[in-house]
Amino acid sequence: MEAAVVMRGVALFFEDLGAGTSHDAEWLALIRGLELAQAAGLRDFELIGDALHVIRGAQRVLDTGHATSPYEEALKLLVAKGRPARIRWVKREQNLAGIRLAARHER
Repeated sequence: MEAAVVMRGVALFFEDLGAGTSHDAEWLALIRGLELAQAAGLRDFELIGDALHVIRGAQRVLDTGHATSPYEEALKLLVAKGRPARIRWVKREQNLAGIRLAARHER
């Protein structure tokens, strides 16, 4: 698996994340994005993704504080250190990280 995060216009790629599904990669990208924003000391940032099921799960964690999967639990622990201002779904063609990742594999 691989994932990408765009932070302040810069694409960051994470390769060799092990075997998994696109669902796993979407969660890992969201978690990495939060980790990077926290490490950079950002405030009032938003996490954006194009996997609606991941965005809904992440929003549920923010709203309720409850986690129902290992990825949601990882997000819950990170959110305790600093919450994003917002988590938002966008269409695939609007997701800069997805666009940059797809461009690496153009045929």
